[in-house]
Amino acid sequence: MNLLPVAGPRATWSVLWQELRKRPWLSLLAALVITGASVAGLVAPWALGALVDAIAGGGDKHAIVRVVLMIGLAAALGGVLTALGVTLVARVGETVLARIRERVLDRVLQLPAPTLEKVRTGDLLSRVGDDVASVASALTEVGPSVLGAALTILLTVGGMFALDWRLGLAGLLAVPMYFLALRWYLRRSAPYYKQERVAMGERSEAIIASLRGSATVRAYRLENRQLRKIDEASGVARDISIRVFRLFSSFSARINHAEFTGLTAILVTGFFLVRADSVSIGAVTAAALYFHRLFNPVNVVLMEFDQIQTAAAGMARLAGVLEIEPEPAPARATPRDSSLELQQISHRYDGPEVLTDVSLRLEPGERVALVGASGAGKTTLAAIAAGVLRPSAGAVRLGGVELGERQVALLSQEVHVFSGPLVDDVRLARADATDAEVESALERVGALSWVRALPDGLETVVGENGHQLTGAQAQQLAFARLVLADPPVAVLDEATAEAGSAGARELERASAAATAGRTTLIVAHRLTQAEQADRVVVMDHGRVVESGTHAELLARGGRYAQLWTSWTGTKSGQPGQPAVRTTPASAST
Repeated sequence: MNLLPVAGPRATWSVLWQELRKRPWLSLLAALVITGASVAGLVAPWALGALVDAIAGGGDKHAIVRVVLMIGLAAALGGVLTALGVTLVARVGETVLARIRERVLDRVLQLPAPTLEKVRTGDLLSRVGDDVASVASALTEVGPSVLGAALTILLTVGGMFALDWRLGLAGLLAVPMYFLALRWYLRRSAPYYKQERVAMGERSEAIIASLRGSATVRAYRLENRQLRKIDEASGVARDISIRVFRLFSSFSARINHAEFTGLTAILVTGFFLVRADSVSIGAVTAAALYFHRLFNPVNVVLMEFDQIQTAAAGMARLAGVLEIEPEPAPARATPRDSSLELQQISHRYDGPEVLTDVSLRLEPGERVALVGASGAGKTTLAAIAAGVLRPSAGAVRLGGVELGERQVALLSQEVHVFSGPLVDDVRLARADATDAEVESALERVGALSWVRALPDGLETVVGENGHQLTGAQAQQLAFARLVLADPPVAVLDEATAEAGSAGARELERASAAATAGRTTLIVAHRLTQAEQADRVVVMDHGRVVESGTHAELLARGGRYAQLWTSWTGTKSGQPGQPAVRTTPASAST
């Protein structure tokens, strides 16, 4: 299994910048408001410095009142601007993230089926789950605080130089120490953050695989083994997080050393400048307060680098998905009819060929059944016929032209019921279908009676958070979608596997009704489906070994006759003679 690509820094920032440019005025307003809040924060240190000079010069109590009022007004204004700025930044961030998430999901949904089959499910889900969450936190929580802190740092340093350039230079002695501490941390922690995102994907893969195969896990008593796999994957992610935390603790200590150095430099420089009568005590006081005020914003910028790096790693993974170029849709001619022709099809995955030089033609309206033992290549051929899978060699043509997307409908036994009103679930095939058309499709496949019996009829909420449908009912909805979509060709890959349940006859009738008049290729789960087909094609080890009607193949006494005898438990099987099955239906067909 492969991992989806990860974008480089330039491509990552390009994706983010493209989205920010779509709302320039809101982004600019957010930046201006955050800047105003930072400017308001500069008032208190300057006012306290002025107060020290006023008291040293013998000022009266009115000076104290003026300073207190000034600081109070500045604090109130700063609080209002900060709240507004955080709101605006969060709004910009959420909008940008929503658009990026939609683009990522759109690109994933348009990936070719072969690409999706090779991608790890955990990697894909962690990108649209964990990575989106980390980027959301950075844009809506960390982003406003870091932006405000960065502006505060720049404006405060400017204020220190405005008091006296020598005091400003003294404070800048801490900058090299900050830089060295950050460089030390980034060089060691950046690889761990990338490993952490991958480890979280591996953990998701282990959990999802265990849940999807829960029935098999229980049947073979593999619970402990699967739990060990999950524990190992979780342990890897945990150990990486612990290593990062240890680095972060050492990083914090280095920042504290830089703060001590800078504040000490300002106080010592201020002492000599005051003694030389070059600056006032109030100016040195304000400079010291300014530098002390930098502790929090500098810590915010530096300490949040762990979340920033996590978000950057997540953003790079999201941008990596967007780097996958969508396949251009070639111009296609209009098919002259609904005939489907597979010409010399060969296919392999990562190993030997599973299909070898298979040629098959379905005439318009013909119903053809594919049968064969498990592993014969039936499902692969069906996917190629539906255009879901591209063959390694050969061509598929519909009505004499190259097969295009959405011209052939594929139904499998894995049917998903989306959460929401049942009518919307059916309308997935055609969004503009009226209620009458939906009811007509449901009636055609024999589902309208039980749909009307639901608490709210067509409007009944189904799916995970609503009314639970049986497997047979879910399959009937799929057949109703097929009727609404009305494709010229349908491919059914064991789409009536639920026929082994109490709804066997209903599903068989639904299948026949939904595909009536259409060119249909059926991967037969039950040989009764083959018996009812116009033609039966028998596959073995990736090749077509027999083709003909049910009666013709039985008369030949070949591979199909063997399968029929094995399935029915009879030696007769002549047309018109009912077969009495003594063994259950076998999935090997």
